[in-house]
Amino acid sequence: MSPLAGVEVTGARHDRYEEILTPEALGFLAELHHAFESRRRELLARRVEREAALARGELFDFLPETAPVRDGEWRVAEPAPGLVDRRVEITGPTDAKMTINALNSGARVWLADLEDANTPAWENVVEGQLNLRDAIDRTLVFTSPAGKRYTLDDGDLATIVVRPRGWHLTEKHLLVDGERLAGALVDFGLYFFHCARRQLDHGSGPYFYLPKLESHLEARLWNDVFLFAQERLGIPRGTIRATVLIETFPAAFEMEEILHELREHSAGLNAGRWDYMFSVVKKFRTRGTDFLLPDRNAVTMTAPFIRAYTELLVRTCHKRGAHAIGGMAAFIPSRRDPRVNETALAKVREDKTREAGDGFDGSWVAHPDLVPICREVFDAQLGERPHQLDQVRAEVTVTAAQLLDVRSTPGTRTEAGLRANISVGIQYLASWLAGTGAVAINNLMEDAATAEISRSQVWQWLHNDVTLDGGSGSGVLVTRELVERIAYEETAKLDGDPARYDAARSLFLEVAVADEFVDFLTLPAYERMP
Repeated sequence: MSPLAGVEVTGARHDRYEEILTPEALGFLAELHHAFESRRRELLARRVEREAALARGELFDFLPETAPVRDGEWRVAEPAPGLVDRRVEITGPTDAKMTINALNSGARVWLADLEDANTPAWENVVEGQLNLRDAIDRTLVFTSPAGKRYTLDDGDLATIVVRPRGWHLTEKHLLVDGERLAGALVDFGLYFFHCARRQLDHGSGPYFYLPKLESHLEARLWNDVFLFAQERLGIPRGTIRATVLIETFPAAFEMEEILHELREHSAGLNAGRWDYMFSVVKKFRTRGTDFLLPDRNAVTMTAPFIRAYTELLVRTCHKRGAHAIGGMAAFIPSRRDPRVNETALAKVREDKTREAGDGFDGSWVAHPDLVPICREVFDAQLGERPHQLDQVRAEVTVTAAQLLDVRSTPGTRTEAGLRANISVGIQYLASWLAGTGAVAINNLMEDAATAEISRSQVWQWLHNDVTLDGGSGSGVLVTRELVERIAYEETAKLDGDPARYDAARSLFLEVAVADEFVDFLTLPAYERMP
């Protein structure tokens, strides 16, 4: 393994951290950095160039230069052990309690989230890796402050699929030659180094969810990382499997190309609905009424542009022998209000029933209490079959115009919707800055993706002279003064440390009303963390 010359750990060293931050593991991270950092930066620069072209009036379309890939005869690798039946997947951060509850939940897969549901505080980064390794070794135990003890069940547990950070994020506590490491390579590298062989010994493998990809070239970079890592550590080629979240607008036009780049490592695609909505706003934020969305909660999975995207995803995956995984059910059941549960659970069932009928092979939930509903729906659809890859959906034809048809989304833009965006954004950022990246707000699990929708929608309405519809705010123009006033009003309603919410409000306004749109709210938020 490479020597440690040039590697610097600036984060604190707490109990057991040396088990993860070994000289060998840090040397492996340094090798990944030297091999791939320049390409990562080049691809991020391509994103900027593409956004500039969109601002000039261009639109997305299927790439003419990759038509031979779309027209060719090829399939991805056969499903790997533990990823054959994925009818229910649960998501959540990698703190010890969530790790145990997710693995015990009865879901077939656990998305161990080092990204949107996780604040990348240094302690979360390292301790999440410890929890994953201990879970694979079945030594993980957690005792709550109240004395309740959590342990892993003796039987089968959910298959672990790790979601590293996106290409755009860096890790300020790990430096190579004075440069920050890419957060994606830190999360991938530490897990792969410590757990790939462990997973193989347990009959599974090192599996990943890849977030925020915007092109097949970014998927190619990941594939090259996989090839490098497997060869460097003596892991058989093709052992790694990756499911890509199609959660950016440009990626929707390159689904087949993304599968093709990863084909020997591919485990399918996922419909990342929340970030997809954020990406629609982000990419066309300056393009006027054709790309203005109504209130966030009014945008359902039956909106024409989202319906086109999910139909294309299933068609694309099954054409190539890949799993298609549905979107998140974010409802958090109430322990006090059965009426709230009854209404919300009926919507969850309806959502999962539609996905199963559309051909999805499984779907996501955010809470263990939703696992039985999702499992029941997909059991009814699949029976004893592990998936429905045979449903190739040959009748589905989706055009670029259909994917771009944001204008047809029904709904209105209201003061209530504006207030909800601002309140949720402030509450989420208050928790994020305090170290918690998955937060229950109004019985919904909010993470960085949903917070991005909230703040980007405020920015879009403000910078496109939106006039609110319906209710007491009808006819009111969205202005900076209005957004700031509502932000102070909503903050005043919150219980807890005022200083904490003041800091969150300041950050929210920074990313919601500034003249220049900040690519990701987590970028300035991360710089505010120690």
